[in-house]
Amino acid sequence: MTHSADLTGRARIRMSALRLFSEQGFSSTSLRAIATDAGVSHALVRHHFGSKEKLREAVDEDVLDAFDEILSDIGEREGGPENLAAFSEASVKLFGTDAVRREYLRRALAEGSDLSARLFARLLEGVRIRLSAMGGTGGHWAPYQVLFLILGPMLLEPAMRPGLDRPVFDPAVVAERSAANQRLLTRGMFPEA
Repeated sequence: MTHSADLTGRARIRMSALRLFSEQGFSSTSLRAIATDAGVSHALVRHHFGSKEKLREAVDEDVLDAFDEILSDIGEREGGPENLAAFSEASVKLFGTDAVRREYLRRALAEGSDLSARLFARLLEGVRIRLSAMGGTGGHWAPYQVLFLILGPMLLEPAMRPGLDRPVFDPAVVAERSAANQRLLTRGMFPEA
C-alpha cells in the first residue's frame, strides 16, 4: 500500500476526502477538515478541485475506476454460469479488504441523491457490460440481480454482523455466500418445483 506521504497533494486530498466522507458523510465534512487531514492548505484543495462537489465527483470516479478494473477482469474470462462466482470475487476484492471504500459506497448509495443515482447507474452499466461479455441473456433485471448480490452484503453489513459468527467479508463467509449465490443463479431458489 502506498503511504500518503508518497502521494501527490491531489491524491492525498482525494484519499482524505474518501475517508472523511465515509466516516462523517458528505454534508458533515468540510473542505477545511479534508485539507487538515491531508496535510495541505484549504487553498490547495480549492485549486485542485474547485468545490466540495467536484472533489466528491473525483472520489466517486476513483471508487468507480476500482470497480471497473475489477469487473474488467471478469469480462475477460470465458462466459457461462460457472464464472458467476467471479462477481463474488469482485465484491471481495473491492469491498472485503477496504473498509473505507466499503463504508463510502454504502453511505453514497443510501443517501438518495442525484450523485448516488449516477453512481448506481455506472455500477449497473459495468455489470451489464460484463454479463453481456460472458454471454448472459438474463434480460433487463439480470444486471440488477447481480448488483443486488454484490452490493447487498456491503449495504446490509451493519445489520448482518450480529447474526454471523465471522465478519461479513471474511474469506470463508464470502466463499460460502459465493457458492450459495452461484447455486441460486444457476439452479434457482426451488430447483425441484
